[in-house]
Amino acid sequence: MAPFNWLFGRTPKPIQQNQPAPLEEFRPSPIIRAPARPALSHAVRVPEGSFRFVALDVETACSDAASICQIGLACVQPDNQIQTFSMLVNPGTRFDAFNIQLHGIGPDHVADAPRFPDALDALLPLLSRHHLIQHSNFDKQAMNAACSFCGIDAPDLRWADSVQIARRAWPELKGNGGHGLANLKRTLNLQFHHHDAGEDARAAALVVLHAELHLRLPFEELIKPAARKSYSAAITMDGDPTGVLAGSVVVFTGALGMSRSEAAELAARAGMSVKAGVTRETTHLVVGDQDLSVLAGHTKSSKHRKAEDMQRAGHPIRIIGESAFKSLVAKSKAS
Repeated sequence: MAPFNWLFGRTPKPIQQNQPAPLEEFRPSPIIRAPARPALSHAVRVPEGSFRFVALDVETACSDAASICQIGLACVQPDNQIQTFSMLVNPGTRFDAFNIQLHGIGPDHVADAPRFPDALDALLPLLSRHHLIQHSNFDKQAMNAACSFCGIDAPDLRWADSVQIARRAWPELKGNGGHGLANLKRTLNLQFHHHDAGEDARAAALVVLHAELHLRLPFEELIKPAARKSYSAAITMDGDPTGVLAGSVVVFTGALGMSRSEAAELAARAGMSVKAGVTRETTHLVVGDQDLSVLAGHTKSSKHRKAEDMQRAGHPIRIIGESAFKSLVAKSKAS
């Protein structure tokens, strides 16, 4: 007997949504319209089939991470259409007024909803087959906490974080609104209903698809953790005096998708001199992923902070990400 037949004594009707999202349409300028917010329900059919990846989001009843009251999924199909799914869960605990005001879900909504172990049983075949995307690590923590609360083992799932992917794609947002869904909504012109688990999962999936296009990297590359690199031997290089960017001085900070020596060679061929530190001669700072464990409590490197101070003082230094740097040197070749 199917899990939901056993739970409810009937075959539930699906309330799924298919949101077309072909990859070539994901550009920062167009507005991506969200569907109307669906009525909250737990009578749903779990998506079937194979997907490129699945984004997952949860809402909680109170400040306890284990109090999951809604689970949302955004299943990205091979053609990049997004199938959005959400279900209510009875958390078996209190609801705080703050949380009810945030997401609109209260005790009455979940009175007949499945408890978390039954919901997980229904979802696990889908979740275990796919890479899962969460926006920050709260969703994984909440799923594991709910398992612990219910006395069951947390499943071994494959998680990746769309916050880390967004930091790699748009490093310039550090200190400029950040990489939360609210700021990415403004930056990428997304429209969705925040604090609905299905909608937030769809937003996380859209962030990944935007990043794929922006960085020109496939999903499998985006979810690889940034390697920790040591730059004890700083790379400096003179620029080609005949290059289009001759006279420019570039400095790199953070881990790039390419090696530091490869980046330096690209810059030098375009005419840029490569230096180890930011000075008044610096014209460009290229910002890669930062290892927060080595930043002494900061979210930006000392080079990045110094460059921002120089900008505020009127110095014409550009702070760019890796993709903008690649575009800059590529244009110099075509000139």
